[in-house]
Amino acid sequence: MLQRIQSVYLLLASLAILALFLFPLAHNVYVDNKPINIMVMGVYQDVNGQQQLTDHFVALTAVTAIVGIIPLIIIFLYKNRKQQIALCYSSVLVIIGYSFWIAQAAKAATGGGVTLDFKNFGIGLFLCPLAILLHIFAVKGIQRDEKLVKSADRLR
Repeated sequence: MLQRIQSVYLLLASLAILALFLFPLAHNVYVDNKPINIMVMGVYQDVNGQQQLTDHFVALTAVTAIVGIIPLIIIFLYKNRKQQIALCYSSVLVIIGYSFWIAQAAKAATGGGVTLDFKNFGIGLFLCPLAILLHIFAVKGIQRDEKLVKSADRLR
């Protein structure tokens, strides 16, 4: 069952969340006339020509790792499809809450007075909605498997 399409969707969802460690949420946001990049690890600022981490988001970093591992755990629960579906829906809710937390952290990092323009959006802002979409696709795949198993049981 590990070779099913929902496993691919859940793996991609996990990679999308873990990619937040690589891609910025917002870049070139000017706070006090200094450009900053906001990532899940913290705020990066240009210091002497090099990007340095100036403000750490320790809790956000830890939760990002946990939220990224959840879909990998769901993959290996393939024997219990109902639990897999419930955990997928729960994971979607967790990602929604996590996205809200990211937005609040970015707002706090800019001081609240700076509004982000479309040109400041980083790839990281689009990874959480992508992970939610992939979870929904995985649920549809799990439901198709459940339907297939039930139809096979009727034939026995």
